[in-house]
Amino acid sequence: MKLITKDTDYAIRALSYLSLYPERIVTVAQLSRELDIPQPFLRRILQRLSAAGVLRSQKGKQGGFRLARLPDTIQLQEVIRIFQGPLTLMECLKNPKTCVNSSTCPLHRKMKEIQQDLRKKLDGITVASLSGKGAA
Repeated sequence: MKLITKDTDYAIRALSYLSLYPERIVTVAQLSRELDIPQPFLRRILQRLSAAGVLRSQKGKQGGFRLARLPDTIQLQEVIRIFQGPLTLMECLKNPKTCVNSSTCPLHRKMKEIQQDLRKKLDGITVASLSGKGAA
């Protein structure tokens, strides 16, 4: 099980970098060099973040990307959701109908608690806190 996929990891790295220069438009080529992420892969990730309203894109010769919001308003869990969907530790937590024992299963109850705790922790993590520009 992967909690964080490569897409999410790269998105967080790009957002953290962009948070260091919130007013500056940064090109995909520059981000690719700075973060050592293949350009076509990174471009696709940035386009998804832009479509989700996390980034703003500017086309043309002076084009690139910049944050659409303040870094302390972009939560790690939001980025996970964009690339991976809702965080779910077990299928039965997402859809209890997949397991006939979910109402009596001790593992289900414990995993539900862990999932709730994890979501609360992730809600407290912002791009600003990851880049050292906000509360940890």
